[in-house]
This record gives sequence, structure tokens and C-alpha cells, in this order.
Amino acid sequence: MKSYEDMLKEAEENLPQNSEKNDRLEIPKPEIQIQGNQTFITNFEEIVSVMRRDPRHFAKFLFRELAKPGHIDGKRLMLQGKVFPKLVEKKLESYIKEFLYCNECNRPDTKLVKEGRIMLMICEACGSKKAVRNI
Repeated sequence: MKSYEDMLKEAEENLPQNSEKNDRLEIPKPEIQIQGNQTFITNFEEIVSVMRRDPRHFAKFLFRELAKPGHIDGKRLMLQGKVFPKLVEKKLESYIKEFLYCNECNRPDTKLVKEGRIMLMICEACGSKKAVRNI
């Protein structure tokens, strides 16, 4: 039978190596351009790649939350109508809170997985699962 110290050492060796850097997730501020009656988020692709999310999911969230139609136009997102930058930033923050950060460990290391008709947010850091609303 192994001693407590031996079992503890074995458990510590089997733990995943955490990086020691404490850098927070730096999500870029949305760059907004208003041209006529259209609003463009020019760094849309950069935002979704940092968040590691499907661009269509985030775009659909913005369309619904802002009540504006639009589409993904290459690396940018186009919204019909004028949308103020502060409102887009506020909606980005609500998306991050609802669909990015884990409720258990508050880390952004999550992924969205659809199981049947249910969308789950699975944390890659602590392993927790949470059902999130479908958009």
C-alpha cells in the first residue's frame, strides 16, 4: 500500500501543467465605421478569433440584441442602420459574460457544443458544463 506522500506526489505529477502567466484575455475594442445608413464592425474577425467563437454565432447574437439585420462581409460585420459604438461595446460585454466566461472558475477557456437541440458551454479548465440559450 502506498503512503499518503507517495500518492500525493503521483497526483501532482498527473496534474496538467498550468501556464504561470496571468495575462487576461484581451478582447479588442470594436472598431465601428458608420457609412450612410450602414454600420460596420471592421475588426469583427479579430474579435471572434480572440474569443474562439463561431463568427455566425456572435453575428446572430448581435443581430438579435441590436434588432438590426446584417451580414458578415469578409472580415467585417455589416449592420443595417446606425448603431452607436457604446451600444456595440455593451452588447459585446453581455456576450462575453453569457457565452465566454465559465460560471464556476471564471476563465475564458470554454467552447460551445450543440448536443441535440441544447447548446452547452463546456469549460476546458475545470470541466463544468452549462446549458446556454440558443440564439
